[in-house]
Amino acid sequence: MTKKDKPYLTCDPCGVQVFVRGPTGIKEFARLLQSTSEESLLARLTQMEQRYRLTCPDCGHKFWITPKLIKTSIFDGTVKGFRCPERGCDGVALWGEGAK
Repeated sequence: MTKKDKPYLTCDPCGVQVFVRGPTGIKEFARLLQSTSEESLLARLTQMEQRYRLTCPDCGHKFWITPKLIKTSIFDGTVKGFRCPERGCDGVALWGEGAK
C-alpha cells in the first residue's frame, strides 16, 4: 500500500511498478486478490494447462506453447496455431477461433 493507502505491485527483478488508481480500480483489484486466494493452486494450474498445452493433430504429441512455435497466416499475419515441436512432424495445433 502507498502512503495514500492505495495498492501497488512491484517486480523486484525488473523494477517495474504498477499502481492501482481510483475507487473502481481499487475495488476490482481487491476482488481479483480475493478470487485468487480462494481458488486452489491445482485448479489454476489445470486451467493453465488446458489453455497453453496443446496436442498435435498429426502425431498426438502434447506440448506447451512458446513464441518460437507460432504459425502465422502469410496473408494477414494473424496467429493460426502452433507448430508441433516433434522432429519430422509438420502438424499445426490450431489456436483461437480455428481451434473450435
